[in-house]
Amino acid sequence: MAKSAEAFRTISEAADELDVPQHVLRHWEEVFGQVRPMRRAGGRRYYRPLDIDLLRGIRVLLYDQRYTTKGVQKIFKDEGVKYISELGRRAAAGEAVDVRPVISEDGGRSNGVGHDDDVLELTPSARAKPKLTPDVKRSLSTLLTRLEKVQDALDEATLALEAIDHGDPADAE
Repeated sequence: MAKSAEAFRTISEAADELDVPQHVLRHWEEVFGQVRPMRRAGGRRYYRPLDIDLLRGIRVLLYDQRYTTKGVQKIFKDEGVKYISELGRRAAAGEAVDVRPVISEDGGRSNGVGHDDDVLELTPSARAKPKLTPDVKRSLSTLLTRLEKVQDALDEATLALEAIDHGDPADAE
């Protein structure tokens, strides 16, 4: 019986799904700090559906679009995690994805004549960084920390429930 789309994946399951060796996933964790699968006692990795989308987006950029590792790091910096995850979701849905920017005659970026919707381009507006006051930055940082703790607690609860559902007392902690 196949796992549901919402189920967590082990590193071997994630590697099979993405068609890359396990050591590549471990390497991507080191190179791209944004890749952070859940870890259980003993260091066993569990990839959430969002992690799989992110990894698939990285795979698209490296393997299909032929970006270098530094190029992908720059895209992470300029466009963010959501952008790369969206690439992964589109690839999973079988949509053609082309992230290479098209330069118009005036030197600006565009989708070219006809505005091809299949091109997921790097736009200057997507890179514009909002100007935040130090107080807002502190508040957002505190909120992010709290949300990450909540996500970790939800992930642990989900794993515990899955262990109970499968009747595996060794996994239920």
